[in-house]
Amino acid sequence: MPYLEEIWQRKWVTNNGVFHRELEKQLCEYLGVEHLSLFSNGTLALITALQSMKITGEVITTPFSFVATTHALHWNGIKPVFADVDPVTMNLDPEKIEAAITPQTTAILPVHVYANPCDVERIETIADTYGLRVIYDAAHAFGVRIRDRSILEYGDMSVLSFHGTKVFNTFEGGAIICRDEKTKRRIDNLKNFGFVDETTVVAPGINGKMNEVQAAFGVLQLKYMDQVLAQRGAIDERYRKAFRNVNGLSMHDVPDYCTRNYSYFPLLVRPEFPLNRDELYEELRKHRIAARRYFYPLISEFPMYRGLPSSNAQNLPVATALSRQVLCLPIYPALEQEEQERIIEVILACAWRNRRAS
Repeated sequence: MPYLEEIWQRKWVTNNGVFHRELEKQLCEYLGVEHLSLFSNGTLALITALQSMKITGEVITTPFSFVATTHALHWNGIKPVFADVDPVTMNLDPEKIEAAITPQTTAILPVHVYANPCDVERIETIADTYGLRVIYDAAHAFGVRIRDRSILEYGDMSVLSFHGTKVFNTFEGGAIICRDEKTKRRIDNLKNFGFVDETTVVAPGINGKMNEVQAAFGVLQLKYMDQVLAQRGAIDERYRKAFRNVNGLSMHDVPDYCTRNYSYFPLLVRPEFPLNRDELYEELRKHRIAARRYFYPLISEFPMYRGLPSSNAQNLPVATALSRQVLCLPIYPALEQEEQERIIEVILACAWRNRRAS
């Protein structure tokens, strides 16, 4: 309430207000980056990142992501080219990236799926070899570090989401992390209709500004991040302990040299499990448990993209298989241990069933 009273007293509710500036400053310090621009949501941030770099032609990306990743390309008039993913990390497979490059390719748009870092070093080598730009969709990867270096420092830009489902959120929100002050100024102009002063417009910008209420909520929430991560980590560990030796269930691991933010808990339901993924999903729904088939369907299977040559399922066998096996279990700080144990009990009960007749 004190923050809301401050906003009301100032009568400054948007357009780079006090809380907006404070949140940018605090996020730079927390994340270990120098140049960050806040946005009203992550999708507008990704659209603007591509616009700010004047990306055109073809961009190689993953089908195993939330659809906003590819929609941002579409809204910029860019042709998405889907490449398959690695079966372990579930991120873009560097070998498949290289095989998908054509004379029209201008950039790579990888996603750090479930906050598991992409193979950033190999992607950087590929980009340098072929003269490509790299924009990371880091929507899941708030606070993740690789060998004590922020994951957001890799590539030309990284884009965060602060949607209500994320580890850190501002109800809706997002940010672009870039490499220099000049680029940040261009991004800040673009998110404010292209204005540089009261009467001068230098680019066909958009309205992507974060308002003061969102920013104040972010400043408040940032104070509790250590507690949030500890709570999520405890939930993650209980799931891992429960399912570690269950035949037909496998869990997503992050390398030891990476920090984890416990943003999701994806469970892969393999053919050896008595129920297939969709049967387990429906069983959980019967018990009013909100698991998600995340990501299913693949982006490449949606009507606006399935006509692309790269959307052919034969081009994406790993991503296709994962999308039919993955099930993300509830994980959030307020999830009580008793409720989590109920979720675990339902899944373990299913593990003892005989497979249904097909």
